[in-house]
Parts: sequence; structure tokens; C-alpha cells
Amino acid sequence: MTAPMECHIYRSKYKKGLYVYLSEKGNFDALPDDLRTQLGTLEFTFSMALEESKKLVRLDTKQVMQQLHKAGYFLQLPPPNTDFLDLNLNQSDGF
Repeated sequence: MTAPMECHIYRSKYKKGLYVYLSEKGNFDALPDDLRTQLGTLEFTFSMALEESKKLVRLDTKQVMQQLHKAGYFLQLPPPNTDFLDLNLNQSDGF
């Protein structure tokens, strides 16, 4: 089991549901230049300790931790738009 790690979450001011997790607070140098340009302004949201034993709502905690160790950041994309009028039960909409 991996030791708990601190991470710092920033949200995009331009794209609802897009979040960037950083292993070091304010270390935007961890992001590739082209990605940093595309993200625009990021707003600090909160810090938290990640532990493998604790689940995140939409993400695999272990995968997030591995990416933070490897690259120093993790990009959480917005959930897919869900059309509640389309009752195709094969559609994966996060519920």
C-alpha cells in the first residue's frame, strides 16, 4: 500500500468540471507548456491527503496517486454530458 500523499486541487475558470491536481502547491511548471496554455487561469480550490484506502467519487485514487508521483500533476476531465431524455441504458454516464 502506498503512503498517503498531499495534493492540491485547482479548477478551471473556463471549463466547468475540469480540475488539475498538483503534488506541489502552485507548481504549474509540472504541467506541459501547451497544456498550461490551453487550461488558462486555474483557481485554487482545496488541498487534501490522498490515501489508497479512501475512494474518490469519479476517479481511481491509486491511479491519481501514481500519476502525481510520475508527473507531478493529474488532469481530471469534465464528465460527459448526459442526456437524461435518452434512456439508452448501455450509456455510461457515471451513475
